[in-house]
Amino acid sequence: MSAIQETLLERPSLGNIGRVEVGHTKMKKLQGKVVAVMGLGKSGVAAARLLYAVGSHVVLVDQKPAEELPDEVLKLKKQDMSLWTGENFTQGFEGADLVVMSPGVPMSLPAIEQVRSKGMPVIGEVELASWFLPVPVIAVTGTNGKSTTVSLIGRILEESGHRPFIGGNLGTPLSDAALSMYEHDRLQNDRPLPFSMAVVEVSSFQLESIAQFHPHIAAVLNVTPDHLDRYASVSDYTAAKGRIFEQQTTQDYAVLNMDDPQLDSFREKSLGAQIGFSTKKRVERGVYLDGDTIIATVKGKYDIVMRREDILLSGSHNVANVLAAVTVGILCDCPIESIRRAVSSFTGVGHALQIVRQRHGVMYVDDSKGTNADATVKALESFECPVVIILGGKNKGGDFSKLREPLAQRAKQVILIGEATAELQRVLAGIEPMVQVRSLKEAVLMASQVARSGDVVLLSPACASFDMFRDYRDRGEQFQVCVNDLPE
Repeated sequence: MSAIQETLLERPSLGNIGRVEVGHTKMKKLQGKVVAVMGLGKSGVAAARLLYAVGSHVVLVDQKPAEELPDEVLKLKKQDMSLWTGENFTQGFEGADLVVMSPGVPMSLPAIEQVRSKGMPVIGEVELASWFLPVPVIAVTGTNGKSTTVSLIGRILEESGHRPFIGGNLGTPLSDAALSMYEHDRLQNDRPLPFSMAVVEVSSFQLESIAQFHPHIAAVLNVTPDHLDRYASVSDYTAAKGRIFEQQTTQDYAVLNMDDPQLDSFREKSLGAQIGFSTKKRVERGVYLDGDTIIATVKGKYDIVMRREDILLSGSHNVANVLAAVTVGILCDCPIESIRRAVSSFTGVGHALQIVRQRHGVMYVDDSKGTNADATVKALESFECPVVIILGGKNKGGDFSKLREPLAQRAKQVILIGEATAELQRVLAGIEPMVQVRSLKEAVLMASQVARSGDVVLLSPACASFDMFRDYRDRGEQFQVCVNDLPE
């Protein structure tokens, strides 16, 4: 093991020195070191800014040609950061003491495997950022519902008087939070910290590359097959999710969905106290739905939180997300009254069953975050009325056959777009009517012609967006533009 690997990846005793001192120690280890940042999307750019601030020599690395990279990368290059892209990207690793990975880059990439075989430490952006956070971390993962749950936890904490950072895989990279903490500390002023805790959405991709990432509260919402274009098997994908518990101690909490048998394998992965949530059964220690009432037993006593009918979010899957968020809120000592106010006013996050427009009695709904079949099934089950659905994009290796029954029951028209069209047509053969179009704009126009008053037009693609769009946000935003451009 190299000297830098020993000093950077050694696990300190948080009980003796505290998180702030850990951050200072890591900062000193990184000063003057050559650190390559692999993958120059939003997370990579944030990691590069953090590393530059703490005194590292930053090397920017990406497989894409330079002309395809965002403008932020060119701004970083002007700050004396070297840039290696395209066919020459591997040269950026030469002489590096550490490699920091963006989540979009798999650890199985041959160039990364070669780097690791030479003893060079490789970590992810979330791991790096966690070294500089002197506040408790709440981390949420799962196949579906992460963004909704993290956003609702943030709302509950704010309603209770806390100042949370809310981000990670959702929106703002964790390295931006770490940088704000570092800059606050550098100024050595008496102002309060920028935030009192961090609520972080973490994906399986981000959990692949952790080493010391230590959430005080770690929650897993559900696990269904996903990203099988990146993982060799469902068990590999599940194992990546389970890493969220690796560094927990007996002073921490593991929050688990008691209705998901796939999570049974996680129960021995954490030393933390296990707290459950369920929409189907009573939970001895946790939060559960009893008829129409949400009950909490987290603190060893029986509390009535609220009625299910007071939840504004659509779908039974969102009831489970609410239970998870309520569980975390209670663990953070949020008053029941504050939790109730936050939940009863929460309408969801963008591109997750987001109502875009009512037109001629037709509701247009943006569920661009529905990037796998399970998410799309849940979206379909949220509506009792006929649905005109827009499906398709880049296949992540998911099981489209799960869509057959709900489409047969609810779909008035299936409109296909994108790279996965042929696969969808094959798997969904017999579902009628089903038609292929060339663009999202054409899909929206056709949907508007088919739908009648009382129907729903739903974008819930069951696929990733990268064949036609930058990301799911870009896809959802373009859908909303197309919908709002429809004439009155």
